[in-house]
Amino acid sequence: MDKAKMNKKKMILGVVLGNNFGNNPATWRKSHIDPSSYTNIDATVKQARTAERGGMDFIFLPDRLFMRGNPALSPPIFNIDPIITLSAVAQATERIGLIGTASTTFTEPYLLARQLKALDVISRGRAGWNAVPSYEPEAFANFGMTLPPREKKYERLHEVIHLVQALWGSWGEKAGKPDQAGMFANPAYIRPVNLQGRHVGARGPLPVPPSEQGQPVIMMPVTSGYGLKAAGMYANLVIGMPSSMEQHRAMRQTLQEAAVQAGRGPEEIKFIVFAPYTGLTAEQVADHLQELFEAEAVDGFVMNFDDFHTEIDEFVERVIPILRKRGLIPDGYQGKTLRDHLELPSQYGLDPRIVSNL
Repeated sequence: MDKAKMNKKKMILGVVLGNNFGNNPATWRKSHIDPSSYTNIDATVKQARTAERGGMDFIFLPDRLFMRGNPALSPPIFNIDPIITLSAVAQATERIGLIGTASTTFTEPYLLARQLKALDVISRGRAGWNAVPSYEPEAFANFGMTLPPREKKYERLHEVIHLVQALWGSWGEKAGKPDQAGMFANPAYIRPVNLQGRHVGARGPLPVPPSEQGQPVIMMPVTSGYGLKAAGMYANLVIGMPSSMEQHRAMRQTLQEAAVQAGRGPEEIKFIVFAPYTGLTAEQVADHLQELFEAEAVDGFVMNFDDFHTEIDEFVERVIPILRKRGLIPDGYQGKTLRDHLELPSQYGLDPRIVSNL
């Protein structure tokens, strides 16, 4: 289908990666798998490049801050730190977005802001942050802490995200480009943030200028109550688990309403869901994705693959061409940054429409 017939809105497509084997815990036993690829960055790079060859919008690395699973039977689900891994992948890819999980519970805002903005600059504007509060007792035990009440975790999450965004914007866009006949940067636009909340604080500024997209995209998991309010205020992407079309549509509408209540536009928050790749004649996979998308139940999908070594290739070779032919996704990347891929408005620093929690 030619571009003139493309739907005005495009389907978002991402892929979840992890331990270099797949979402099926038995994949590592297959004859075509090298069991030592568990921590082999070359395997991760190959998977990311395959997704990029298909024009997929991003790869997503989830994380938990404790070892999950029985290593006698299968490799742990989560292995190397996502931000470090994505920094390596950034050097081996050109367009695909790079979203990694980092907890708001255990990391101080200045360090989070510095690491995530570094990834954004290294990747030339392709970084995203899956911002989550940790909730597992095992994770708290790894930091010598006990599980706090749920509302305390979200109090800290609000403060951390607010501070991280303030720090991202502390090297102002008006600081300019280096001028060898004048200033390296105008210090009038590089200022401390001097923010202190009940849980965290930071002085700033951050010594990192804007990336090509300004600052990273923020993703958050689907939730309700405290988390829904936070998503409405900060999230560009919200990711959910599979359920019925009616539940998808209701959640998408709820998220849009939460964005409006926070002072943002409903189109500024995109709802995507995990979609398992079934390996069915490719038309059926495409039909399922198209049905949910055109019913306005979702804005896109994060594909789950049992076998990263073979099924990402299958999806790119068999399903992507069908989606392109139907006008659901474009023929290749239309922009350079993750914000471009997701058709999100620009943002740098704090959103002035959001009321401060500090």
